Amino acid sequence: MSPLAILLILCIGAHFPATVTSGDLPSFREAPAFRNGVECPRTMWSALPKGSYDPSIIHIAMTLDATYLRGSIAGVFSVLQHASCPENIVFHFIASHRRAELRRIIVTTFPYLSFHLYHFDSNIVKGKISSSIRRALDQPLNYARIYLADLLPGGVRRIIYFDSDLIVVDDVAKLWEINLGPHVLGAPEYCHANFTNYFTARFWSNPTLTASFRGRKPCYFNTGVMVIDLWRWREGKFTEKLETWMRIQKRYRIYQLGSLPPFLLAFAGDVERVEHRWNQHGLGGDNLEGLCRNLHPGPVSLLHWSGKGKPWLRLDSKRPCPLDSLWAPYDLFRHASLLSDS
Repeated sequence: MSPLAILLILCIGAHFPATVTSGDLPSFREAPAFRNGVECPRTMWSALPKGSYDPSIIHIAMTLDATYLRGSIAGVFSVLQHASCPENIVFHFIASHRRAELRRIIVTTFPYLSFHLYHFDSNIVKGKISSSIRRALDQPLNYARIYLADLLPGGVRRIIYFDSDLIVVDDVAKLWEINLGPHVLGAPEYCHANFTNYFTARFWSNPTLTASFRGRKPCYFNTGVMVIDLWRWREGKFTEKLETWMRIQKRYRIYQLGSLPPFLLAFAGDVERVEHRWNQHGLGGDNLEGLCRNLHPGPVSLLHWSGKGKPWLRLDSKRPCPLDSLWAPYDLFRHASLLSDS
């Protein structure tokens, strides 16, 4: 049953760290230039005609804001450092505020980077967001991933979405090249997680709502690392479907975890499985305390500090977790002592 139909049925049966937008943005050291090897195809996405598609060009979307900028910069640096064809990567940055300043920072930190910066109007989601268990999850930019198909040009068929609190330690082309099969979205799934915890008792007690999972075996996946077929997304009108779940949430409080549950409602059980190595998530601890955690067993291609604890904050406070030392080499932040010496 579609979420819109569910909303109509329910309506008939009804009884009637915060985002920083002021102050100076951080300064960063210039990253080295990363060049393609001789085996890389020579191509420039900006030169392609509108609506064309070149699978040799890797498209990556990330958000930019003052609060998580240091993490975003580290993430970009890590992708480029480990890429086999770094000049074939195009970054699509999404920001709600201070775009001119953010553009300047990207240009001065990565002078050779191919990127585009898009404006996300936070008013699109402000009336649809319900409070969650952590204030950071309620920021409008956290919902921008729902609108990638609307923000990006039609020539971008596939996109990798990355959160701003991760680093890549493998060639991102391996993730880009996964076969999505008939699916709209690919991500690592975690079927051992208790899926019932992601929704409230009110959700599970309502047969109309739970019918949305009929015919699927839903598993949790983390939306901080996703490979998305934007053409199929548009064809399936998934932006509208996720917005409908947000409206249902606004009325009935069926979950508590920000932008994640609408994705689970739309896609869980219908996701192309990606190896777990591509999202070693949870390194920021839980959403309340942010305690230190260990790596999950198995190989690692991507480290993700999802949760309350962020490595740059813990490092600056002189109370880092052991795994934060793996993030530190990608930190291009100019500390005050370095600025005074320059």
